[in-house]
Amino acid sequence: MHTGRLVFAQLMDFLPLSDFRRCVARYQGEYKVRGFSCLDQFLCLAFAQLTYRESLRDIETCLRAMQPKLYHLGIRGRVARSTLAGANETRDWRIAADFAQVLIGIAKPLYATEPFGVDLAATVYAFDATTIDLCWALFPWARFRQTKGAIKLHTLLNLRGSIPEFLYISEGKLSDVKALDVLIPLPGAYYVLDRGYVDFARLARLQPAGAFFVTRAKGNLQDARRDSHPVDKATGGRCDQTIVLTGPKTATLSPVPLRRIRYTDPESGKRLVFLTNDFTLSALTIAQLYKARWQVELFFKWIKQHLRIKAFYGTSANAVKTQVWIAVSVYVLVAIVKKRLGLPQSLYTILQVLSVTLFEKVPIQQALALMPDTTSEVEDCNQLSLFDR
Repeated sequence: MHTGRLVFAQLMDFLPLSDFRRCVARYQGEYKVRGFSCLDQFLCLAFAQLTYRESLRDIETCLRAMQPKLYHLGIRGRVARSTLAGANETRDWRIAADFAQVLIGIAKPLYATEPFGVDLAATVYAFDATTIDLCWALFPWARFRQTKGAIKLHTLLNLRGSIPEFLYISEGKLSDVKALDVLIPLPGAYYVLDRGYVDFARLARLQPAGAFFVTRAKGNLQDARRDSHPVDKATGGRCDQTIVLTGPKTATLSPVPLRRIRYTDPESGKRLVFLTNDFTLSALTIAQLYKARWQVELFFKWIKQHLRIKAFYGTSANAVKTQVWIAVSVYVLVAIVKKRLGLPQSLYTILQVLSVTLFEKVPIQQALALMPDTTSEVEDCNQLSLFDR
């Protein structure tokens, strides 16, 4: 009989705790803290994410039921609802945010060669936002509408492995396009955006950085054709043109030429118009890049279904942001484990197995590797047309 460590403890071994301590020290997270450390807080909330706990009382009840095992989980402090609530309210959410970025930095090279449906060596990102509704009476700081509260998760998703490399949490009323102001372009990367991000002044900032964008044109676009290029109509392309903007404002905001591609989706017959500042890729590749943008929609759907980011353990902005960033950390941690252990199962299957084996004393490889993947990526079964946006 195996008498080794608990699965939860083995999972947490993949965390770079030295980096976590540096994040805590950076924001003085344990200033005047006696018994319940920042690591205890992180482990309790990670446990809540992995086992789908509904509330602080739920977390307290489950962990206290396993009191003799808490030391072996790595939790040294006494777990109490009030203590955990106080930690969520007062300990800087940037500790969790910075540590999530550390994990993202570990995961990125593991997925650097992951295919995403387009034969392109460059880094490709999808940038979009999703809204999480909140009760305005309980979350008055999360302004959205007159009688409704919400936050937005502005996410830059690396399409290789669906790793969120950038996450910005804002009030619900913040316009999606304004989140581009906090985005730092990566030279040579492609940014795929929907029509809600067509702001030529902001998109023009990608040009000096050597980055490229792919988006869809709005119906009221004012432009003049400067040149035409050959296009393979058998692939769905209709025209490939170099244009300049002629609108009274856009001509000044974006004086450089752009590329306009008209494309007809062979499956749905829908006609689409793409805009980009890249003149080297084929028209078909540009269309495929925009099609791959749907991965960010699937990412939002996945995390809302499988992580605790729609119901919160606290009502302050600090508690909400802490919970969201720890949820992202758990997502990325599972992605790291999947690669390092060479698991063929989906993240959904791995999370489901972990949720019922955290207190088992079996090798984590044995708990995860022998489980068949029966999901067949269940997230995709109701997928809409990739060009509906």
